[in-house]
Amino acid sequence: MHGPASSGWLLVALCAVTGAYCLVRMRSGGEALMGFGMAAMAVPAAAFTPPSWAWFAYAFVFGAASVRALWAARAGAHHLHHLAGAGAMVYMSVVMAGSPAHAHGQGGSGVPLLTGALLLYFAGYVLLTGVRLVPVTAVAGNGAGHDGSAGWGERPELARACRLSMGIAMVAMLLTL
Repeated sequence: MHGPASSGWLLVALCAVTGAYCLVRMRSGGEALMGFGMAAMAVPAAAFTPPSWAWFAYAFVFGAASVRALWAARAGAHHLHHLAGAGAMVYMSVVMAGSPAHAHGQGGSGVPLLTGALLLYFAGYVLLTGVRLVPVTAVAGNGAGHDGSAGWGERPELARACRLSMGIAMVAMLLTL
């Protein structure tokens, strides 16, 4: 899932920080898994080329996350987005496992219709999340500090910004597929 090394490292940093924030908040282990998984997949090939079995391991881990998201979707539609994200990660892992000599993001190896559909979904998600991010106010009394402001882990705009950054990263990874 890689282009130039500098953009690859920026994608790694963005996804790792997002995954760490989700892990610290401990609200969504699925989002933390997605952030760290995307960071691992985005490491530039010049720095590290994973062994061939790693793509199958990614597919297995994100396949399990897909099953969990499908199960959780019974409780709310938000989990359908997690299902789409985990499914996209499975798809990218399978494509990378089947690419010639595990080309590690050299492009041209995905199913164009499926890749296009995923790109449309995540581009729409990024736009919608970006619009929702614009004026967000903290709810008083919900994790508020002494001055009435929300604590850093309870700020809704940070959670939305993390979702936005992971959506942008997914678009970037799908574009290089």
